[in-house]
Amino acid sequence: MSSQTSSSLGILQLECRLPIEALPSVTGVTGSIQQPTTFDFPVVMETVPGAWADDVICGDPALESGCVTAARRAVERGAVVITSDCGFFIRHQEAVAASVNVPVVMSSLLLVPTLLRQLPRAAKLAVVTADSRHCTHDLLGLAGPAERSRVAIGGIEDGEWFRNVMTYWSRDERKAAAPPIRESDLKADVAACVMRMRAAHPEIAAVLFECTGFPAVGSAIRRITGLPTYDVETLYRMTLASVA
Repeated sequence: MSSQTSSSLGILQLECRLPIEALPSVTGVTGSIQQPTTFDFPVVMETVPGAWADDVICGDPALESGCVTAARRAVERGAVVITSDCGFFIRHQEAVAASVNVPVVMSSLLLVPTLLRQLPRAAKLAVVTADSRHCTHDLLGLAGPAERSRVAIGGIEDGEWFRNVMTYWSRDERKAAAPPIRESDLKADVAACVMRMRAAHPEIAAVLFECTGFPAVGSAIRRITGLPTYDVETLYRMTLASVA
């Protein structure tokens, strides 16, 4: 990929213990935003200094200036839309959007209010996240308790895939092992999470993935559940198509 490309998607990235070029051989997962081979259009990637997954998921406010700087660099390199490779970067949506003159869609969670309006009032939206401990309702852009009650949040933080992913994207250097990141683990963990959520909330009528790794199994989850399933790819492709 060229470092100076016109009409590109700009992706703000987490810190990773491996260069981006090495990820396909390690993960074995295609279709996630972390994989350069996912895209059929130009992209420019900018790592946010210090943005380890642990800190982004927990919401470290100190990362905001780094996000702004990375977004500005991406625009200088030809990005016409800015997104990110972690849905928890939504905490910096407002600051980044104010800093550049292109559309900014930092997270699929921006879709929550729109998707609720597509559904009957009695229906619920399932938000499936990498870590439900930190995906709280204040990140969803909803005005009041009535709307919030229509969103069920579930996560795969106890699953095999999340544990293995955090080996590479975590600040924690005690994780000495380098396990494979398998698509089969991701599919099993996400499917099990959705099934649990539907059992607890039969009103669920659509699924939204917070995690940018989940689009790799989006088609499989649609087949398993029969539900409309949305993710960050839904959002950035729509936005890019509107300006490029």
